[in-house]
Amino acid sequence: MYLPHRTWPDLSAYVEEESLAVVPLGSTEQHGPHLPEGTDYMIAEALAREATGRTGHLCTPPVPIGVSSHHRHFHGTMWVEPPVFRDYVESLSRNLTRHGIDRIVYVNAHGGNVVHLREVGRRLHEDGTAFAVEWMWDESIPELIEEVFETPGPHGGPKETAMIMHLASDLVRENRLEDARDGGAVFDYDAERVHGATVFYDTIENSPNGVFGDQTDATPEIGERLFEAAVDQLVALLEWVDEPPFEDLVTTTRPTP
Repeated sequence: MYLPHRTWPDLSAYVEEESLAVVPLGSTEQHGPHLPEGTDYMIAEALAREATGRTGHLCTPPVPIGVSSHHRHFHGTMWVEPPVFRDYVESLSRNLTRHGIDRIVYVNAHGGNVVHLREVGRRLHEDGTAFAVEWMWDESIPELIEEVFETPGPHGGPKETAMIMHLASDLVRENRLEDARDGGAVFDYDAERVHGATVFYDTIENSPNGVFGDQTDATPEIGERLFEAAVDQLVALLEWVDEPPFEDLVTTTRPTP
């Protein structure tokens, strides 16, 4: 059930029976010379809508701008500061609870959002308002990603390229895949550590064109495999979150000595 396409009586009927909402989130930021800037939120929305289409749960509109200042050197990148993002998502989530929602799954496709979504979930959990969890699509299928790609890359790499090839092939500049690979970098966390300290903050310090991995390994067929596998994981998560009583998800009682 996609919230923007429904009427308020439809939604009233939904919360009489259900209390789970899915919120897709991503970013609008550079994804190299070959992918659109909306890559992350497009992936998040597609996964969220497909999964909720299968389960019948409520899906909100996407949050298309996230915490992306580490990509600010590249044209077109948009971002909000972390406290603004956290407060916005928390306010949106509390809005949902006013309508009868008490559990939320944040379908996330941008690494820069992860820690902040976890913080929002913690706030809602601490005051017993809602059970809210962050879900990152590629972290749900690591074995498959390792199987299909030799050099996946954490940003703008073949996994995101394949997903957009599957979802919106007309937006992929396939004539630039080799440029993306050759002008980018193979990401190595250890290579940027000095005496145990991580010494970089911005993407441009690691990759001249903003992306990592071998984008030429991506195909629409692989993208479809990734998408279907991730949707299966998300459907299973929604069913897991939906099943137990709320008090089993958010404990408000203290242990007795």
